[in-house]
Amino acid sequence: MDTESVRAEAADDDAAGRRREQRGWYFYDWACSVYSTSVLTVFLGPYLTSVAKEAADAGGYVHPLGIPVRAGSFFAYSVSLSVIAAVLVMPLVGAAADRTGRKKPFLAAAAYTGAAATTGMFFLSGDRYLLGGVLLVVANAAQSVAMMLYNSYLPQIAPPEERDAVSSRGWAFGYAAGSLVLVVNLVLYLAHDSFGVSESTAVRICLASAGLWWGGFTLIPLLRLRDRPPAVTAAGREASVPGLRQLVATYRDMRRHPLTLAFLLAYLVYNDGIQTVISQASVYGSEELGLSQSTLIVAILLVQVLAVAGALTMGRLSRTYGAKRTILGSLVAWTLTLAVGYFLPSGAPVGFFVLAAAIGLVLGGSQALSRSLFSHLVPPGKEAEYFSAYEVSDRGMSWLGPLVFGITYQVTGSYRDAIISLVIFFVLGFLLLARVPVRRAIADAGNPVPERI
Repeated sequence: MDTESVRAEAADDDAAGRRREQRGWYFYDWACSVYSTSVLTVFLGPYLTSVAKEAADAGGYVHPLGIPVRAGSFFAYSVSLSVIAAVLVMPLVGAAADRTGRKKPFLAAAAYTGAAATTGMFFLSGDRYLLGGVLLVVANAAQSVAMMLYNSYLPQIAPPEERDAVSSRGWAFGYAAGSLVLVVNLVLYLAHDSFGVSESTAVRICLASAGLWWGGFTLIPLLRLRDRPPAVTAAGREASVPGLRQLVATYRDMRRHPLTLAFLLAYLVYNDGIQTVISQASVYGSEELGLSQSTLIVAILLVQVLAVAGALTMGRLSRTYGAKRTILGSLVAWTLTLAVGYFLPSGAPVGFFVLAAAIGLVLGGSQALSRSLFSHLVPPGKEAEYFSAYEVSDRGMSWLGPLVFGITYQVTGSYRDAIISLVIFFVLGFLLLARVPVRRAIADAGNPVPERI
């Protein structure tokens, strides 16, 4: 066999191995997105709040560790505490994963910690609000750590020209799984009497099933992804530093790549707008438009289903227009969607479904392409460390959009004014992203520049 044939065969083997890893990588999104959709978005908040109210004193307070907390605020405080825990842990784990090159054991530990905590929510009954809070903190922090490690695989399993499509397929897998399991959960929840279980038991089954799904399907990426030797040596780096110190060290290192930081700033601004629209849309629908809970649940399902098509479609658009231009186009679409939402008439579910469809079509793609574009801006060998900053910054900024929404409502008394106030995040994010010379940023990070980006 001649040399050219040997090289061609080796290239084919590499491509086949890469595709195998990519398919395994997609399945982690399939595994964990059920937690985000069924647990965090739909079922846990109302249920944990009801459990906390069951345990509350005459004044409506619970007392975790002796601290008086309104029962209605317990879920929100638990989510905030989980973010703080994730901020402390992610930079440390990210740096350790890059230093050793052994991401898979860290991913397995984080994923199965989160899956076990979620499965344990089956025992959240009666007045066990404190158990629910602990399980939520553990599951949510573990999910953040696992997602950081999962994202950091992207530049290793996909060459530059494939990255947008691979990232988009990952998001599509996640939204597809979220939609499928949410449909099954809602059937059980809405028809619980027909299945011979109480409403509380139905919710606990839905919560636990998300944990079992998460843990079961995580086996696929763990079998297919592979560890790689570290691309940089650990010389001169501390073997272990506290999480916040490692985070500071990561940001200091990022200052050597100011264009990467410029993209990260733009992402934080417009992604905060995206997350706020997602979290506040149901409030807008129920309080301003007077829509029923069943209408809001159908809208959530519509978002999940259309996000699959949106992620795949925007991934294809990026092949023609590049990731940056496609993201900029999605920010224009987000702005127009909010404008339409502002003028929706009250009591009109059809208009709200149109709004949900528009959100779904731009949601998955804007997030998927942002992830893939950032992956081009990460210096080789620092994938997990930089993606820890990406995740930490994302979650650390997630308070600003809700704050703007809340203040606007407090000042004006109108949820319409509150929802339209979020336009500023998309306009400012557009302007900041438009100013980032991504081709030069990729070159400055030491990565090959794709033909179209």
